[in-house]
Amino acid sequence: MSEILNSDQVDRLVAAHPGWALSDDGRAVSTTLTFTDFVEAWGFMSEIAIEAEKLNHHPEWSNVYNRVAITLTTHDASGLTERDVALAKRISESLQRRRQ
Repeated sequence: MSEILNSDQVDRLVAAHPGWALSDDGRAVSTTLTFTDFVEAWGFMSEIAIEAEKLNHHPEWSNVYNRVAITLTTHDASGLTERDVALAKRISESLQRRRQ
């Protein structure tokens, strides 16, 4: 099982990924992303699905047309862990490449 992040680590996670918000209970971070259209949103999700599989850490997410809502948490730790940090980084890197 992964170790839960302390409050300083959680603060760094949120600060490093603008647009992400900490849940009221402090156990998850979430964001909603908007893309040009469904194809772009689905392409992003496909890319992140491959990255998530590599990390063996999968987001909670949903897609409606050009919007993707994502929540990151580590269920077996009941909170945020380095696994969430790693996936958030991959998500941010993907978004940066797509929005250049």
